[in-house]
Formats: sequence, C-alpha cells, structure tokens
Amino acid sequence: MRAAAAALLALAACAAPPRAPAPVDIDWVRIPAGSFWMGSGEFETEQPVHKVTLKAFDLARTETTNRQYAACVAAGACEAQDPDCLGPAFRGPEQPAVCVSWDMARAFAAWAGGRLPSEAEWEYAARGAGGDGRYAWGDAAPDCSRVVFGDSPEGPGCGRGATWPVCSKPLGNTPQGLCDMGGNVWEWTEDRYHADYRGAPADGSAWVSEPATPLRSDRGGQWDGDAHNLRVWNRDSEVPAIRAERGTGFRIARDAR
Repeated sequence: MRAAAAALLALAACAAPPRAPAPVDIDWVRIPAGSFWMGSGEFETEQPVHKVTLKAFDLARTETTNRQYAACVAAGACEAQDPDCLGPAFRGPEQPAVCVSWDMARAFAAWAGGRLPSEAEWEYAARGAGGDGRYAWGDAAPDCSRVVFGDSPEGPGCGRGATWPVCSKPLGNTPQGLCDMGGNVWEWTEDRYHADYRGAPADGSAWVSEPATPLRSDRGGQWDGDAHNLRVWNRDSEVPAIRAERGTGFRIARDAR
C-alpha cells in the first residue's frame, strides 16, 4: 500500500500544472496531431508540396474580436488600434480586430496565454486537420452562405462593405468548428514570408529564418477580396509594421497539454 501511494504521489508531482486562466475568454478548439501534404501545384509560392507532421495544438475558434482586443488595451498590455483606420463600420464588438500590426497581434497573443500560429498549423487546421478540400468547408464554390468575401453578387463584404461579426457563416466552418478560416480578414501567422517552400520545416513549426524580405505571412482572404484567396493553401504577406489595414486581423494558437 505504501509503495502504491508513493507511486501515485510521484505521478502527481510529474503531472503538468494546471493552465492559468486567460485574462479574456478564448474559445479554444483542439486540433489533433497528424500529417498532411502542405501546399499545392497551382502556384510557385505554394510549391513544392511537402509532408508536414504536427503535434496537437489548440486554435481559437474565432478571429480575435474588437471586444477581446479592447480588454488587452484596457489592461495596458496592447496598443490601441488606429482610430483613423478603424472606421465606424469595423468597430462592432464581435467583428474581428483589424488595423493591427503583426507586433500588436503577438502582444495580444502573449497576454491571452497563446501565440500566433505557424503557417503550417494554420493550413492544417483550415484543411480540417489535414483534409484535401479546396476550401475550409470542402470543395463547394464560395458564396455568401459560407464566407465573407468581395467576389460575390452581393458586393464587397457580402453586401456590408466591411467585416461581419465572427462566426456569422457557420456553413463555412471547418469539421472541427473553426469559423472564418476563409474570408472576413487575413490572419497573421508567426512565419517570415518565403517565396516558396524550399527548405520549409517539416514539423509544423514557424519558419523564421531570415529571407531576403522582412514580410510576415498571413492567410485566409478578406471581406473585399477575390474567391481565389480563399483556397486553404493560398499564401499572402504583409509588412509586419502595417497598421492601416482593414482586411488583416488574427487568431491565436497555443501548445496542447
């Protein structure tokens, strides 16, 4: 009995400590470990297609909202969005936080107990943990029942001329329930932007070795962008210091325990 009790105490001592509660509500979704073929044969920036094997991780169900970001500003941990950029149509509390630089997104992630996802994590999650659909919801052509984008009969933002509140298009969710992995806003990733995947990590980690460009990668497409941008393997980039951009936001990730 004493030996069994000692063994239980030893296991308890080795257990991971409980995760501290986040200072803001984040609806985390567990993305299971697995492998997938990252990229496509469509454009050079998406080549070569290469196998990536990832550990399990958590990803926020939604893009970070204005309400969540404002809590970080109020706590003194985040820089306020530029009011000249953040026009009235973009200020709804549940609309995605835009007019945020890469550094501002990283500051929020750290405050909320997370980080920015890697490009590989983002694509793997957008593919429904490694599926082969063309879009986050599958292969059906984009329309305003599934995604907020500009290339539609309704016009930019599916008629709003701006972003929509997060998770407004549940028919476009991934199998794990992630919202807006296509459209609404581009999402910052941790990676530096590389012109193609030659030399990219195979373990799902962020690719941060310095290339010829200082750009950072973002993913997903935006409310006034083309349907072409909504493909799960599509890539784009931005100057990390840019703040006056109403089409770029972010969602956060964290390591699984």
